[in-house]
Amino acid sequence: MTALSLTAGCDTSGGGRDDGRGADQGERRSPDQSASGSGPVLAVKIDNVRQARPQTGLGAADIVYVEQVEGGLSRLMAVYATELPEAVGPVRSARESDLELLRQFDEPTLAFSGAQRKLLPLIDGAPVDAQPPGATSGAYYRGNDRPAPHNLYLRPDRLVPEAPGADALTTGFRYGAAPAGGTADTSETVRYPAARFTFTWSKSRDGWLVEQDGTPTTTTDGERPAPATVVVQYVRIRESDFHDSLGNRTPYTETVGSGKAKVLRDGRAWEADWKRAEADDGTEFTTGDGSPLNFAEGQVWVVLVKAP
Repeated sequence: MTALSLTAGCDTSGGGRDDGRGADQGERRSPDQSASGSGPVLAVKIDNVRQARPQTGLGAADIVYVEQVEGGLSRLMAVYATELPEAVGPVRSARESDLELLRQFDEPTLAFSGAQRKLLPLIDGAPVDAQPPGATSGAYYRGNDRPAPHNLYLRPDRLVPEAPGADALTTGFRYGAAPAGGTADTSETVRYPAARFTFTWSKSRDGWLVEQDGTPTTTTDGERPAPATVVVQYVRIRESDFHDSLGNRTPYTETVGSGKAKVLRDGRAWEADWKRAEADDGTEFTTGDGSPLNFAEGQVWVVLVKAP
């Protein structure tokens, strides 16, 4: 078991063409993911404090990004391309660094509960279809199972009529056979100042069971997410120009550039390098000798953490 100690700051309110975004001929993008359908991916900002758990619709996501936010907590961004659940939530607010992260997708639909007032013009000017409550009739509703603000849910089909298919996942991720090497590794723990994630390999699920703050992660349907691949991606984190209602500066997570990563799949771990030269590029992951690092077919969790 490896513990990764990180510093962070949540709001209290694969296959690649030359640009790293597509799939080489003969390589599968992901398991059972049809290339049919059209349109953008749906990205949903999901609350991740204790009061927001268990979440709804998390298991259907193709990619789950774990982001650092204020107060040493975390927030999730779930990306949907091959399946749309009936509901997703609780939905929470957007951050400035979400806009950079989402540039690797082609004009994605972004569902969020709102944003800091000064950030709204940046969201309006970004190449995203911004969908806060009120933008589309009937897209959001309040649940009665928990108090606000942890009870806002999204009906995805009101924003995206059908799943666009795997070709909308222009992330640069490659899927396929595991690379040579790696080390046996069945448990990894990632620590933020006020949050902790543990990923434990489950041979029976062929994935990594997720635990948060010492409690197994479940969804409202009783299932435990078990991503086939977990990526611990080390990035630069700096203060943004925005702050929360308490005056705390919002961390800005830089996802354009290059750095180190650890990739978990098949009960093993690989030290990796990542590179995303431009905001419109996907993110490429390679082994020490520069070879592409394939992910296991299935859901991917990307944990964005501060580089040592």
